[in-house]
Amino acid sequence: MNSNRVHTTQQIKAEAKRLGFLSCGIAKAGFLEAEAPRLERWLKNGFQGEMHYMENHFDKRLDPTLLVDGAKSVISLLLNYYPEHTQNPDSYQISKYAYGQDYHFVIKDKLKELLHFIQNEIGEVNGRAFVDSAPVLDKAWAAKSGLGWIGKNANLITQKTGSFYFIAELIVDLELDYDTPTTDHCGTCTACIDACPTQAIVAPYVVDGSKCISYYTIELKDQLPTEMKGAWNDWMFGCDVCQDVCPWNRFAKPHQEPAFNPHPDLLQFTKKDWEEITEETFRKVFKNSAVKRTKFEGLQRNIDFLK
Repeated sequence: MNSNRVHTTQQIKAEAKRLGFLSCGIAKAGFLEAEAPRLERWLKNGFQGEMHYMENHFDKRLDPTLLVDGAKSVISLLLNYYPEHTQNPDSYQISKYAYGQDYHFVIKDKLKELLHFIQNEIGEVNGRAFVDSAPVLDKAWAAKSGLGWIGKNANLITQKTGSFYFIAELIVDLELDYDTPTTDHCGTCTACIDACPTQAIVAPYVVDGSKCISYYTIELKDQLPTEMKGAWNDWMFGCDVCQDVCPWNRFAKPHQEPAFNPHPDLLQFTKKDWEEITEETFRKVFKNSAVKRTKFEGLQRNIDFLK
């Protein structure tokens, strides 16, 4: 093993830690053979619903060398978002990942810093940063680089910290020291499958995206299906049920990222407050939040559906 490569890898991981990432794993860039038939089957079953963008760039999703010329390594990074305090439990709920500022911007900045660090330390390195907005199968890459295993709820899970974190990647044309995948520790547990309010986990490790509460409350722009009324457990934006019931999330620890701290009103609001929310308050509470994706009208639509 090239000692220079090992040293460079250690430097990258140390810098990732300094930037606040929970962990960093690295896999050799190449075609994801095991994922190809799975993705094809998932799309054939229509589990993407109205998320037609999932059908685009099929080849790019499976091969990072099509995204970055001469790609050699996929550096996967996890950033914790588990909050110290959660919403009033008797209120309408939003997914914990959306409590603070939009993670896309927070993580993009950290990834740019990490890429600059690599370029300054090593020299001419070509790379691109990805945060869930490009055709990259981030969970597959994170699992391949040993950061966790993909659980029965299709989330990446780690023994030490559960699953409340974002996944991001740097794809670079630099050979590094590669990590090995970890083993699956779901065992015979079916907590997530049993608890899903809409039975969206149609088989262990298979989620029908078009049945997920997150899909209905965020992605679906059409009218909400009446047969789903009463099945949402008060979720008005996203859903955390399959993570909340996962035994590994007993080990989730609060994040240290100030940008992810919520507006105080978010935690205090009652159902009545949400039902009477004005556009001005919406803008104040969700100033730079991912909730803006659904817009004020979208959130109102979801709240009306829950009443």
